[in-house]
This record gives sequence, C-alpha cells and structure tokens, in this order.
Amino acid sequence: MSLEYWKYDAGSESVASLVIPAALGRARTFDLDATLLVAVLAEAAEPSHELSVEVDGRRVWHRRIPSHNPGQTDGLDYHCRLTVEADAECRVRAKANCKGGRVLSLVLEARETAY
Repeated sequence: MSLEYWKYDAGSESVASLVIPAALGRARTFDLDATLLVAVLAEAAEPSHELSVEVDGRRVWHRRIPSHNPGQTDGLDYHCRLTVEADAECRVRAKANCKGGRVLSLVLEARETAY
C-alpha cells in the first residue's frame, strides 16, 4: 500500500481548498502543511499578513503578524497532525489576507504518515 499525498497550489489566490477522500474501513493520519508567501510593498505603512486554516468548516488555527522585509517577501507556515476517520472525507481550507502586500503563493499539502 502506498501512502497518500494530496496537494492544492492556489498560486496567488487567497484561498486554497482540498478534500481528502474517504477510505473505506481505514482511518488515516496526515501531516498537514499550509504555506503562505507574500510580497511586502516597499512603501506600505504597517504592513501585515494573516493565515487561517479550517478543517471540516471549523477554524483550527489563525495568525496575523506584521510583515517584515519591505520590498521583499515574508510568510507564514502552519503544520499539524490530522486524523481522518474511516469512511469519512476531510475538507481543508486555508485563507490568506494581506495589508500592504499581496499573496505570491498559498499551498496546502497533506502527507499520510506510516504510523
């Protein structure tokens, strides 16, 4: 049996969604990663960026931080372990927002673990 890997690359969009499909009779555990990269405008006053992660419609994490590196890039990452019960699908969504910048990349990945 090969381990599952699911990925959604939203590019410069501010929302990334993926669905981990159900597996009949088998619960699975995934390492879930959400990665946000933003361009910080050089002239922005008090720039910030934020990332929220939802699992099955429920927010599990949110962070808003000041953006650093004017004229360059900054980012946020989120990692967690996620159990998907047998016979159930799992919907994951990441939402990004920027003040004084723009989203360059938003990616969701789910890698099944062997344990």
